Amino acid sequence: MTERMSPVDFARLRRQMADEFERQMWQLLRNRQRCNKKFRREHPLGIYTVDFYCAEAKLVVEVDGSSHQSEEAKQYDKIRDQWMNANGIRVLRFTCRQVMKETRKVLNEIDQALTESPSPPTPLPVHSANA
Repeated sequence: MTERMSPVDFARLRRQMADEFERQMWQLLRNRQRCNKKFRREHPLGIYTVDFYCAEAKLVVEVDGSSHQSEEAKQYDKIRDQWMNANGIRVLRFTCRQVMKETRKVLNEIDQALTESPSPPTPLPVHSANA
């Protein structure tokens, strides 16, 4: 019987196996380079492991390679993103091509997400005693 890897060990393994696009993105996110926010690499969240996570902003950044193009992978990513959103976590997804060819645009989008404040809750309607 094979033993299941812990989320921390799985994340550690993923960090060691990062592709060139993830390594490039990490060089741009690490050491509080984006809006002075700390990112974690290959971070476990629930049953998932995300490429990059900023806890302070509740923001996930994913770099999607060719393995994310199949219908099965797209469905998995959709379910995963829904779980993140339901837990108050915003997900930004970028293709490897975007990371390499549109780096400035990618970073601008990340910076915008880091500086946006969540919308305040809508106040409940006030009912007068005469209504």
